[in-house]
Amino acid sequence: MEGQNKMLFWGCFIALITTAFGFIARMFLIGTWAGEFDLDPAQAGRLAGIGIWPFAVSIIGFSLIIDRIGYKTAMFFAFLGHIIWAIMGVSAYFISQGGNKELAFSMVYWGSLILALGNGTVEAFINPVVATMFSKEKTKWLNILHAGWPGGLVLAGLITIFMGDIPWWIKVGIIAVPAVIYLLMLIGQHFPKSERETAGVSYKEMLGEFGVLGALVVAVLVVLQLMDFFSAGSSIVLPMWQKVVFILIGVGIVAWFGVFTKTLGRGLLFFLILIMMPLATTEIGTDGWITGIMEGALKSIHPGWVLVYTSAIMLVLRFFAGPIVHKLSPLGLLATCAFLAIVGLAWLSTAAGMALFLAATLYGIGKTFFWPTMLGVVSEQTPKGGALTLNAISGIGMLAVGTLGFPYIGVLQTKSQQSALVASEEVAQKVPGLIADGSVTALTEKSIYEVLKYETIDDARVGELVGALPAAQQEAANGLIGDVRAKSNQGALRSMAIFPAFMLVCYLILIFYFKSKGGYKPIHLADHAASEEF
Repeated sequence: MEGQNKMLFWGCFIALITTAFGFIARMFLIGTWAGEFDLDPAQAGRLAGIGIWPFAVSIIGFSLIIDRIGYKTAMFFAFLGHIIWAIMGVSAYFISQGGNKELAFSMVYWGSLILALGNGTVEAFINPVVATMFSKEKTKWLNILHAGWPGGLVLAGLITIFMGDIPWWIKVGIIAVPAVIYLLMLIGQHFPKSERETAGVSYKEMLGEFGVLGALVVAVLVVLQLMDFFSAGSSIVLPMWQKVVFILIGVGIVAWFGVFTKTLGRGLLFFLILIMMPLATTEIGTDGWITGIMEGALKSIHPGWVLVYTSAIMLVLRFFAGPIVHKLSPLGLLATCAFLAIVGLAWLSTAAGMALFLAATLYGIGKTFFWPTMLGVVSEQTPKGGALTLNAISGIGMLAVGTLGFPYIGVLQTKSQQSALVASEEVAQKVPGLIADGSVTALTEKSIYEVLKYETIDDARVGELVGALPAAQQEAANGLIGDVRAKSNQGALRSMAIFPAFMLVCYLILIFYFKSKGGYKPIHLADHAASEEF
C-alpha cells in the first residue's frame, strides 16, 4: 500500500470506528434515557429507531449522488453529523440536569437523527473508496476496513463496563475524539474517481444494475419504516389517508426506477439483497439485543462482556481475511460462517457460566466475515453498479434490522418468556391465575405494522395479579416472575438461528450456481459482457 493510499485507507478505518462507537453507545444509553426522561417502552423504541433508519436512508441517498458531489464532500457531511451530535448530546445532559427534561429529550432525539445521517454517510463514502483503491482484492480489503466496526463496538463496550457510573454526557461527547482524528487524516487526501466512472459506465447503467427489483425492496422497507415512525412504535393507529400517502411514496420510488432504467435489474443482486436482510439481523440485530438477553444468564459477569468478546474476535479475524478468502472463496467463507453462526446461537441459547464464552466464540467467528464479504461479492459481481449497489445493500440491511429484525427478535423474546412462565410450576403456585390451560392469562394482542399479530405479556395485568397476593408475598412473586422472564430471553437465541440457516441454504445455491458456470470469478469492468449474466 502506497503512502497516500495508506493514509486514505486508515482514515476511512477510523471513520468507521467512529460510526460504530456512536451507533452502539446510543443503544447502550436507551435504558438510561428511558429512566431520565420517563419514557414508556414505545417512546424508548422510537428513540432507538431514530438512530437506525436514517442511517440506512443516508447510505442509499448519498449513493445516488456521491459520484457527482465527490467522496470528500460526503466525508465533511459525515464529520458534521458526528460533531453536531456530540454538541447536542452533551448540551442535553446539562439542560436535563437543569430541570428542562422536555428540551433535553428533544435534543437527544433530533441529535440522534443527525448522528444516524452522519453514520450512513460514512458507509456511503468509505466502501466505494476502498473498493476502488483495491479493485483486484476487494473482498480482502473490505474485510480489513470493516474491522473498524467491531473496533468501535469494543471501545463502546469497554467504556460501558468500566465507566458505567460516569455521567452519560461523557459517553456521548467522546465521539468527537475519533471524529476529529479521521477529519485530520482525510482532509488533505486525494480521493480517487470511482471504478465505474473511470470505466465510462453511465449513471443510467449504474441504476440499471439495481433496477426495479432492488427499488421494490427499498420501497417496501421505507413504507414500513414510515408507518412505524409516524405510529410512534405502534402506539398510534394511523389514519387511512396517511397509510395511502406512504404507500404512494413507495410506488413512486419503484415507478421512477422503472421509467428511468427500464429494467428489472440484476437477478443475482436481487438474490443477494434477500440474503442481506437476515444477515443484518443476525449480526447487528443480535448485537443490539445481546446485552439485555445475557443479563439473565450472567450473574457475576457484566453482560456487555459477551458483545466485547465477540467483537474482539471479529476485529482480529477481519485483518486475516485475505488468505481465508483465497482458501475458501468468498461464497465458501460465507457458507462456513453461516454454519458456525447457527451452531453458536443454538449453543448460546442453553450455555451457562464459562461455556457461554465458548459458544460466543463460535458465534463471533461465524458473524465475523458476513457483512464485508457480502459487500465484496456485490462489488465483484456487480461493478457497474458502483457506489449504488455496494452501498444500497448495506442500507437495505440496516433498514431490514430496524423495520423487521428488531421487532421480530422482540417477538421471539416474548414468546420465550411466555413458554418459561408456563413451564415454571413455582410461578403457577405462587401467582394464582397467571397460568391457566397451558398458557399465560395476562396477555395483550399487538401487531407489527398492523399486519403481523402477536401476543405479549401484559405487565399491568401481571401487576394486578401480584397485587392481589398478601403484601408479604408480593416482592418475592415479582422477583420470581422477573427472574424467570430474564433467564428465558436466552432461549430466544435458538430461534434466531433461523436467520443464518436461511443464509446457509442461499449460499449453497450460489456455490452450485457458480460451479455450473466454471467457478466463482470476480467481474472486471473491462469484461463488459460478463456483467450482464443472471
